[in-house]
Formats: sequence, structure tokens, C-alpha cells
Amino acid sequence: MSKKRIDKLKMAGALCLSLMLLAGCKSLMTGSEEPTISGVAPAGLSPNDSVERAIGAKEHPKIVKAYGGAYENRKLEQMVSKLVGRLVGSSSEPSRPYRVTILNSPTVNAFALPGGYLYVTRGLIALANDKAELAAVLAHEMAHVTSRHAIARAAARQNSELVSKVMDKMVSERTKGATIKARHLVTLASFSQVQELEADKIGIETAYLSGLDPFAASRFLQTMGDYAAYLTGRSEQGNKANFLSSHPATPERIKAAVFAARRYGGPEIGTRERDAYLDAIDGILFGDAPDEGFVRGNSYIHPALRIRFSPPEGYRLENTSKAVLAVAPDGSAMRFDGVNVSPDVPLTNYLTSGWVSGLITGSIREQVINGHPAILAAAEAKGWTFRIALIRVKSATYRFVFATTKPNATFESAIAETVNSFQTLTHDQAAAFKPLQITIVTAGYGDTVQKMAARMAGANDGETLFRILNDIKTGEHLKRGQKLKLVTPMR
Repeated sequence: MSKKRIDKLKMAGALCLSLMLLAGCKSLMTGSEEPTISGVAPAGLSPNDSVERAIGAKEHPKIVKAYGGAYENRKLEQMVSKLVGRLVGSSSEPSRPYRVTILNSPTVNAFALPGGYLYVTRGLIALANDKAELAAVLAHEMAHVTSRHAIARAAARQNSELVSKVMDKMVSERTKGATIKARHLVTLASFSQVQELEADKIGIETAYLSGLDPFAASRFLQTMGDYAAYLTGRSEQGNKANFLSSHPATPERIKAAVFAARRYGGPEIGTRERDAYLDAIDGILFGDAPDEGFVRGNSYIHPALRIRFSPPEGYRLENTSKAVLAVAPDGSAMRFDGVNVSPDVPLTNYLTSGWVSGLITGSIREQVINGHPAILAAAEAKGWTFRIALIRVKSATYRFVFATTKPNATFESAIAETVNSFQTLTHDQAAAFKPLQITIVTAGYGDTVQKMAARMAGANDGETLFRILNDIKTGEHLKRGQKLKLVTPMR
């Protein structure tokens, strides 16, 4: 959560909607997903390259802003640029220009816009282990561009919206109308799945023609799945098909990617160029950007704002540019952000100004939390139970919102523990918290996974994260001279 964002937050908000959305958020992507595209050609028409470039150019600033800006790292930019050039030369359109942007986001994501606009997050780059794995992602996104998937998908969305509107107006029988719209939704989702698998296949071929390991795509898909499970704290096992998903289930994609790679030979075909890749990413920022604050274990710390709080163990914290989110194992949710309230306005006045749906006025009570004036209250709306806490620190106002559909003693205890943990930091305490980076080290004689993992910073389970970041399976041992990624405080 950025300090700039806190200063600009508006007072009004839809409380029920924001909490419902909170419970369903997922930031890690295991495929590509184009953002909403405006100005597309009408359904059924194929726009020319100039139209595609115009679409990409219009959307580009929005994408960069939404992902925290571009990540500036000259060494990394040169490596990615050369790798894209290498892939373009082996693609079906070697004369097509591309614009690649590294986004300053810790999420693992990559996507493409029409006109050759490619995006990859620093979070994805940090997770990949060699040039072949990054090439698999970039070639996949290039395939979306050359196959005009973004345009086709936007046209399909337009058609889908039209069908829904027609059904709402023309079909009087509710059951029949719902059935027709459901069938159309299945068709649209299936269309997206076909695109993803097609892009995988084309990307693997492009990587192979560039001299890189075609099996890198399946390997990195597995790594992304493992990392997703690590972040969410649950195992992603099983091979359940998810037909309505815009991306095929990860196990399905892995199998298809392995099958596509086998067309070109065995596992040793192509190069990985791991050492050169690790040299390029040495020092890359890992996790939250400094101006967004940090998640450390089960605590959120913002050194610039000099604040800290800790939900109970078991809550999974996620730091976004708009707010800090947390979800408990039972589905209870928490949102923390800053709001723009004049110091002259009493907290009670802000609380009752209309932004809380279903506010129970009799529940409002004043309190002092670690020396700071605060207001606590309850609300109920649309089956949700809410607890709100406002805390004032000098001229700043911070807001906690908790939500559940099943209020109980555990929920109330978690609220009290979280709110009472809120505290301000001294300058020295704040300065002790540093952003994290990827540091490349070399294994020496006697080094083990456990010894290396003990050097990891900012991780709940250092050994698991170390294994995922370095693609080291259970039972595998380190080799003397092997280059490895560690998460360490920034130098």
C-alpha cells in the first residue's frame, strides 16, 4: 500500500462490494490474461496492424500505472531485450516489432496487448531459473500477438455481452434464458482455453528454433504452481479439469507442454543458459516495493509511514497498491488502508458519513489503541457481518474492515488481536526494515539445502521457498559450484 495512494484515497466506498471482492482475489497467474481492451474492431472484423498498434498504445500507460510503473534495471532490460530479439528471429513474423516492459510488481504475471506490447513482471523474472524458462513465457505471449488472440477474444467478449442483453430482453422464460447464456459462456471459456494451448505450442516451437530448451515451458508451469501453493498455504494437487476457467488447469497445461516439447527430442535438447540468467537477475528486487510497505511473516510494516500491525497466525497477508488484504482459513477477510480525513473531522463523523452499509449506530465506541484515538463499530449487510476500526495517528487516519458470513468468538478474537497490534515505529525501528532482493551465491563444500535456506530472509518457510526458487526437488542435493538464488535484505 503506497503512501501516495493513502494521500489520494477517497472517503466514499462500497463496503459490501469491496469485502466480497476481497475474498475472491487471486494475484498469481499461471497463464496470460489480456486486460480489458477498448476501441477494438467490431466482432467478425480483422483489424490491420495500425489499428492493433493504436489499441496497444492507448492501453499501455494504463497497464504500467496499474502495475506500479516500469521496473528500471539496465542489466535486466538488456538481457530481456536480447532474448526477445532472439525469439522474434525464430518466430512466424520475424519482422514484427515488439515493445517489452518489465513491470514493477511482485506478482507472477505476463501478458500481451495488440500491436506487439509485451509485459512481464519482475516477480516472474525472479521466479524463473534460466533463459529458457523466461523465453517460454515471452514466446507464449508473442504467440498471442501473432495469432491475434487479444483481438479475437475482445470480439468474442463483445458478442457474449450482446447475447446476454438479447436474452434478457427477448427470452421471457427465465430457465430457458439462463440455459442459453450458460452455453454461450462455456463456448467463450473454451475459446480461451484453445488460445492458451495454441500459444503454448507455438511458444515452445519458437523457443526450440531459438536453440533453447523446449521443456522449459512445462518445467516453469510446475514451478508457478508450486509457488502459488506456497503463497496460498494449500496444496494444488489433483487433476481436475476446470472447463469454465479462462486458463486450463495447470496439470493439463503441463501435460500438453511436455507432449509439444517431445516433438523436438529428449529432455537434454536445447540450452538453458542458467548461469548467464542468474548473473543478470542478481540484485533484482523481490517482493513488495519499498514505497508499498512490506509483509514479513504475519506482520505488515510500512517504514515510511512508521506503522505496523499483525493479524493472528493463519491469516494470509497480501500487500496491494490499494490496500493490505488478509484472508483467514475459515474465509474471514480483512482489509487495511488509509483514508483522507481532515484532522478537524471527528472519527465518528467520518464513520457515519454514509460509506458503511448497514452500520449499527449503537455499536460505535471510542477507544485508545497504543496511545492513538480510535473508533470501533459493527455493520451487517447482505448476509455479511462487518467490524470496522478507525485509528488516527496525528494527521493520518487508518481503517481496518473485517468481514465474515459466520461470526463467532474466533472472529471477534482475531479482530481484537489485529487492531490492538497496531503501533507506530520509531525512526530506528523503521530503518531496520529493508526491502528484499534476489542474491546469487555459489554452493561450497558441505553446503546443504537446510544451510542455504537458513540464510533466507522474510519467508515463513525458508526451505520451501528456497527449493521453489531454485527448482530443487525433495531428495535432491546441492552440488559444489552450483549457483543459487537467496532472498536477502537489499544491500
